[in-house]
Amino acid sequence: MQTIICMKWGSRYGPNYVNRLYNSIKRHTKRHTNLYCFTDNKEGINKNVICEPLPEINLPKNISSTPWRKLSVWQYPLSQLSGDVLFLDLDLIITGNLDRFFDYKPGNYCVIENWTQKGKNIGNTSCFRFRVGNHISIFNKFQIEPVKIWKKYHIEQIYLSHEIKDQVFWPSDWCKSFKHNLLPSWPFRIWEAAKLPSDTSIVAFTGKPDPDDVLAGKWPVKKYQFYKKVYKQLKTPQWVLDNWL
Repeated sequence: MQTIICMKWGSRYGPNYVNRLYNSIKRHTKRHTNLYCFTDNKEGINKNVICEPLPEINLPKNISSTPWRKLSVWQYPLSQLSGDVLFLDLDLIITGNLDRFFDYKPGNYCVIENWTQKGKNIGNTSCFRFRVGNHISIFNKFQIEPVKIWKKYHIEQIYLSHEIKDQVFWPSDWCKSFKHNLLPSWPFRIWEAAKLPSDTSIVAFTGKPDPDDVLAGKWPVKKYQFYKKVYKQLKTPQWVLDNWL
């Protein structure tokens, strides 16, 4: 049995993101795998996804809708979960086998090395695996001084990397950033689509564009930033069509 978890709160991502994640997990695992979704609204989510209420966490109002909420999965107990659990953000595309993410260095906290902070020992929590009940001090410390920790680290993944000294990075080919690794530079992106490496299982979409934007071939630009339309262009890759629909 393998367990994958995700979180959905607020209105940015609808139930279709959870459902696509579930369908993609089924396509890219050979072992029996359950998906748990911690959410404030389970309406429209596939009945085969195990929905649970969002874990409680003491969050300052300023960051209540930010990825700091993901720290809540470090509490114990966490629903009825145990053992190694794989966390996946909703705004990523699964393109290859996920079983190996459970086989790699079991028991360790494994995370993506953040693409924009190479060599600084900072993880990117779009995809990470942890053992339920380990490192509960991360959650407990934050509950005592949430504002102090938030102001010191600004981003939750930096806090995690500071606290977990023995973190392990996934092999670099397994997880790629659409924007930082795969998107061709300007002006080639006008006519060239992002290429997918053969050994990549996860493509993360940090900020914009989201997978739906890439599917539509449009990179959203705010009205007052109309000049960005010049370089914020992209083609829809076939691998997005194959793995996101």
